[in-house]
Amino acid sequence: MNIDQLLREQFGFDSFRPGQRETIESILSGHNTLSMLPTGTGKSLCYQLPAYLLQGAVIVVSPLLSLMQDQTEQLKRRGEKRVIALNSFLQYEEKNAALANLNRYKFIFLSPEMLQIPQVIQALRQLQVSLFVVDEAHCISQWGYDFRPDYRLLGNVRNELGSPLTLALTATATEKVRNDILNGLQLHTVKEWVFSVNRPNIAVHVEKLQDQMDKQARLIELVSFFQKPGIVYFSGRRAAEEAVHHLKQAGVERTAFYHGGMDAGDRLLIQHQFLTGELDVVCATSAFGMGINKENVRFVIHYHMPPQMESYLQEIGRAGRDGNPSAAVLLYVPGDEKLHEFIAEMEFPDDGQIRQMTEHGIAARDVQPPLSETQTRFAVHYKQEAERKNINPFRYISQKREYLLERKAIKRKEIVMWLSAEECRRAGYMRLFNEKRAEQQQCCDVCGVSLAAFQEKTVITRSEHREHWRDLLARLLPEK
Repeated sequence: MNIDQLLREQFGFDSFRPGQRETIESILSGHNTLSMLPTGTGKSLCYQLPAYLLQGAVIVVSPLLSLMQDQTEQLKRRGEKRVIALNSFLQYEEKNAALANLNRYKFIFLSPEMLQIPQVIQALRQLQVSLFVVDEAHCISQWGYDFRPDYRLLGNVRNELGSPLTLALTATATEKVRNDILNGLQLHTVKEWVFSVNRPNIAVHVEKLQDQMDKQARLIELVSFFQKPGIVYFSGRRAAEEAVHHLKQAGVERTAFYHGGMDAGDRLLIQHQFLTGELDVVCATSAFGMGINKENVRFVIHYHMPPQMESYLQEIGRAGRDGNPSAAVLLYVPGDEKLHEFIAEMEFPDDGQIRQMTEHGIAARDVQPPLSETQTRFAVHYKQEAERKNINPFRYISQKREYLLERKAIKRKEIVMWLSAEECRRAGYMRLFNEKRAEQQQCCDVCGVSLAAFQEKTVITRSEHREHWRDLLARLLPEK
């Protein structure tokens, strides 16, 4: 069976999206492959389809539980039962049973941290691995917008598994980041497919406001105005929760918040409700998005400035995956960037916490004040690396923290300059990827864009909404 037949019969599509055919043919020709495909172009098909033409298991390294869950559910809906995600959702007994029976599975999803467990590696070495997939591969690079230390160890993992055929996938990676990916995975002979980051159906609009009160009022106005569904991104959990409260007061009832501080079951419920159309709007931190394969998202609003351009492009790329016109609005008040300076500092342990681990031998789980999951991952990774190199762990971890803070500061400056520039927004971000902007309608606020094109067909005003609920309550309450 050729790939076009398989596309129709197994996946129900008549044609490939840009970059999919090239990536799939590269893999089936036996080439290690790095593909940078725009958000919303269906990167998962690039490993799912070849899997049915290759003998052996496909290992998929994924950075988020929600992303793994979405991919496994997607495969199961297509009738594929030979799929498993090895993550914290599995109980101890379930995990042991899965490892003992891995040869039953075609698709095996894991986090990079899971691949540092000797028992897991030992089980994987017993398999015939036909394809080793690194999803969101920019996480390998310290210049990447979502750097994960344990992603840097995947090159060693590949070697332990016999250097299988490898596919690295990302949506936003500059040339520097792509070079880091190749070096991190220890890939020397590689076929690269790099496609434009531009999504011409997404209109980009930046609004500069006077203060936070203006911003809050404008958010309510835009969400009420826009055609739904949509996503609103925040930099903090509390801000996302408060926004839901204000939106519901304004009549936007089918809205909910989503962030990493929620119970895993609650997060999955919100994700499911949004995907099935039970929710119109999700107010979320960056924890929401990867793997959210919802084609008809009509708008993405950034309430807070993103920390860097790559994360901005990833997040607006959740809109318009069906190819229809969609809007991306960023609300900016001068000084918003200070929030990300604070957030960046909080991502890493301070000197006192590092000393507890390195000089007093205190386990990461017992450090005071307690370490977050991100801080723990960072501290443990570089402490182990320092010990392997036989160098001072306190100094080494502190140096790594300062280095990464410096990288983040450079990225923040980049997006602030983009916000303050008077040139076409699209041209500005495409230049970062060595691309030139093509002429198009509904481009950006600088070139001229009409948000009226994205208006909800029937807009219910706040007063109309209140009247509706008064009538409903009057009917429900018993007469006196």
